[in-house]
Amino acid sequence: MAKRRSRGDGGLHWDDKRQRWIATASLGFDPSGKRIVKRASGTTKTAAKAKLKEVLRDHEDGLAIAPTGYTVKDAVTDWLAYGLAGRGDGTLGTYKSLCNNHVIPDLGARKLRDLSADDVDRWLQRKAKVLSTSSLTMIRACLNRSVKRAMARDKVKRNVVELCDVPTGQPGRPSKSLSLAQAEGVLVAAEDSPLYAYIVVSLLTGGRTEELRPLKWKHVDLKGAPEAEPAIPPHIAVWRSVRRTGDTKTRKSRRTLALPGRAIDALTVQRRRQRRQRLVAGDKWQDNGLVFTTGVGTQLDATAVRREFRRVLGRVKGLEIEIKPYEWTTRETRTSFVSLLSDAGVPLEEISRLVGHSNQTTTETVYRKQIRPVIQTGATAMDGIFGPEPGT
Repeated sequence: MAKRRSRGDGGLHWDDKRQRWIATASLGFDPSGKRIVKRASGTTKTAAKAKLKEVLRDHEDGLAIAPTGYTVKDAVTDWLAYGLAGRGDGTLGTYKSLCNNHVIPDLGARKLRDLSADDVDRWLQRKAKVLSTSSLTMIRACLNRSVKRAMARDKVKRNVVELCDVPTGQPGRPSKSLSLAQAEGVLVAAEDSPLYAYIVVSLLTGGRTEELRPLKWKHVDLKGAPEAEPAIPPHIAVWRSVRRTGDTKTRKSRRTLALPGRAIDALTVQRRRQRRQRLVAGDKWQDNGLVFTTGVGTQLDATAVRREFRRVLGRVKGLEIEIKPYEWTTRETRTSFVSLLSDAGVPLEEISRLVGHSNQTTTETVYRKQIRPVIQTGATAMDGIFGPEPGT
């Protein structure tokens, strides 16, 4: 005679509706007095019992494991919806694009509890054939944060993504810089552009696009104070950016830059142009105090600036080396600024201050191709001290 199960041992029965064996176990009562029952199912008795053992083991580990159908897509979607509070729109857009284009299509259907380190390694290796190392780092970060959030909410036991390293990807697109002749050609071609002043100021001051787009007239001084001691030249105060907080990228990015004469002239023209725009727009004009605006006074977006910049590049003529507009972005006015200063012999320390880097290492690392490889200051000084070699 079969031994009768003790009270609370659970049971095993066939579910006609689901066509599966259901294994159950009673684990006592919760604080409200409701019985705690764990269930698992399988196509065979053995499978149902095995699943139940796994559920009970998870319970003993203190994990309220998510339903077995919880996928990587579910975890990523949850992270995108709730794990990025306080981030700017640009950051959110970047993360959503990476997840929707690279993480979810490849791994989204995988059950989260079944995701293994081998799965992640193979995924990263496949992506390394088409993405740069920095892009690989970002998509791994998206997956890692999604799984970490799921683990913190007892959806999975551990984060296998943390066990996987980022492989070396494809070389990223190197930054370029305009030569002096090319830069002159761009300035001439930009004279009829609505972004003439923007292009001149960005190329001649090295300002970041996210710093110049929110620039306001109250932060522009086209006269300076020549009678002061020491004299104060015409300048712009780079104090804000389009970042969510409005702050510049780093503390040292908050800087005041003297304006070259060409930039002063361009901003003077821009002020006149903006007055005409205001008259044409009439009641549609939005007075935000911005220096560079759309036709109704609103702030320019990065896409519009890039599009117009490339249109200007397409009008540059008469150069030995042709400029291919689609290969350039607006941030390369900044690398051009660094390159032209370096070619003119401006010390690295001074260039670093002008572009608002936190230290010289950043300038040298990020713009290493734009920095003169031979430091000539010492040789020039010694020639001045000792003179040329006797007999020459």
